[in-house]
Amino acid sequence: MAKSLYETLGVSEKASAEEIKKAYRKLARKYHPDVNKDKDAIEKFKEINAAYEVLSDKQKKDEYDLYGDQIFGGQNFHDFAKQQGGANVDLDEILRSIFGGGSGFSGGSSSSGGFGGFSGSAFGGSGFGGGKPQDIDQKISITVPFYVAVKGGKHNISLDTESFDIKIPAGIKSGETLRVRGKGNMVGSHRGDLLIKVEVADSDKYTRKGDDLYLTIDIPLKTAMFGGKVKINTLIHDSLTLKVPQNTKNGQKFRVKGAGVPNRKTKVNGNLYLIANIIIPKIEDLDEDLVKMLKEKLPDGGDE
Repeated sequence: MAKSLYETLGVSEKASAEEIKKAYRKLARKYHPDVNKDKDAIEKFKEINAAYEVLSDKQKKDEYDLYGDQIFGGQNFHDFAKQQGGANVDLDEILRSIFGGGSGFSGGSSSSGGFGGFSGSAFGGSGFGGGKPQDIDQKISITVPFYVAVKGGKHNISLDTESFDIKIPAGIKSGETLRVRGKGNMVGSHRGDLLIKVEVADSDKYTRKGDDLYLTIDIPLKTAMFGGKVKINTLIHDSLTLKVPQNTKNGQKFRVKGAGVPNRKTKVNGNLYLIANIIIPKIEDLDEDLVKMLKEKLPDGGDE
């Protein structure tokens, strides 16, 4: 699948956010019209800013990674922008039409590298067909499994006579909305976007608080008293070994750093908190001599 926005910034599709930002800054300095007097510098500068606007935004980047240059009708971004009007095109309007809402594109914003004097409106009119007809976007709601919301995955949508998969980004929360371009209502020759409100199903094991996960685990009495190791499976780790210290109490919490939910904005995982549930063996399952000794030796918990 062609993805020319990465080519515009000269980075690979696997580039990190920092690599994308570094490449953008370098190219923006090179092609800034105050520095570069070449007649094509303005067009190149706008393309660089537009590419960064998409690839630096997690939600827009996820959508672009899913559809690639299909978003631009199958053309690479340079040809698409040129077709829309070249140096006179308002890329802010183009991005708003494609991704919905305010694109926030501004060549002069501090978040785009601190180059002043170039906003989308500075380059001319909208040049993109005057916006969408009313009610062209279609809204639906879906419920995704808890583990899909945490780890990410695919979810099948059946709409009218059409069935297709959408990408569920890791870390999505209940109430967030995903946009699928070109799957909305048809109004004349225009087709809108599909706006999907996501609800996350409850888990019978985990509790989620923000980006942190809480999981109750069973610990044998012997391990809790004398210490030991317990193996558990988590959503992030297939197998995890927890070192249990002596005298572990019921309800005691253990933190596993970075084993929680990925944050879509910061790209930092939350933590996993393991809550000890001490398993008390049944008296009838214990050796009679041991039971007798326990009765004699264990403190009764009364006042000293």
